[in-house]
Amino acid sequence: MLRLSKKADYALMAVKHLAVRPSPSTSAREIAEQYDIPLELMAKVLQRLVRVGLLASTQGTRGGYALGRSPTAISVADVIQAIDGPFGITACSTTEHNCDQFTKCSIRDPLWQIRERIAVTLQTVTIAELAASDTAPQAPAPVAHAAVLRR
Repeated sequence: MLRLSKKADYALMAVKHLAVRPSPSTSAREIAEQYDIPLELMAKVLQRLVRVGLLASTQGTRGGYALGRSPTAISVADVIQAIDGPFGITACSTTEHNCDQFTKCSIRDPLWQIRERIAVTLQTVTIAELAASDTAPQAPAPVAHAAVLRR
C-alpha cells in the first residue's frame, strides 16, 4: 500500500494551516494544539520545512512560522520530499537499484511509469488548492442508526 509517513501528513497539515491563516507568524504550539500533534514532533517537522525554504521562521516572543513562498508555488510533492526524501514505490525506484532481480525484472519499467505518474500528480497539486478546500478540521458526521436506515 502506498502511504505517506505521519511526519509528511503533519507537514502537509501545517503548511495548509499556514496558507489558510496567513498571519505574520504562527507558533509551532498553535499548530500542534489545533491538530493534536505532539509539540516536539511538530517543531521538528517545521524546522525541516524551514531548512528547505518552504517555511520562514522568526525568533522572539512574537516569533513563529510563515510560508516561505506563495502557496501556489509550493506543491504537495515539495512538502513530502522535504520530509521523506525522494518518492518511490519499489526498492528499485531509487538510484541504488537494491533489488536482486533488477536486471531480469519484467515489471520494473511499468512500475517506474506508475511512480512517475504519481510524482507528476503530487507536483501539480499546490498548497493553495489544499487551502481552498475545507479550512478547518471537522468532527466526523454522526452515524445514522440502522433502524432509521431501514425505513
